[in-house]
Amino acid sequence: MPRKAGGSLKAEQDAMGKTIWQIIKFALVGVSNTIVSEVIYAVLIFFKIHYLPASFIGFSLSVLNAYYWSSKYVFKEQADAEKRVWWKVLLKTYAAYLWGYLVSAVLLVFWIDLVHVSRWVEPLGNRFVDAGYERFDTQFLGNLLAAALNLMITIPMNFLLNKYWAYRQK
Repeated sequence: MPRKAGGSLKAEQDAMGKTIWQIIKFALVGVSNTIVSEVIYAVLIFFKIHYLPASFIGFSLSVLNAYYWSSKYVFKEQADAEKRVWWKVLLKTYAAYLWGYLVSAVLLVFWIDLVHVSRWVEPLGNRFVDAGYERFDTQFLGNLLAAALNLMITIPMNFLLNKYWAYRQK
């Protein structure tokens, strides 16, 4: 990696190490955030709430979780930088995650209504139904699979938006 003019290799390595550590912490926070979102989503679709409102409700509550832990754990304020205004960071966090949510909603429609991912889990869904677990049918499992596929796209996107926009300090 070429060095910036006037920069030292040690400073670049320290910055890279800090970014890697932030990615690891963001991933840990993301696990808790994903659990909050996906549990709420799964419970709501279990009770036959349409997948899009279920996804939005899970999203809305999980962003509060993400904001709290990202502020305290991942993107801590730097003492030598301008102080953040909490409500502005919260709004930016919602905006960053809203972008991810919109991408995810479009992908849910793609996976569920166009690709029909439920057919990929049909044998498993049929086994659950045959065993007496009707709520764990093919459609339910397909909805869960679609949400899981979306995470491969939305997680990296959310990290970049949060690091370089929502939690950026001047």
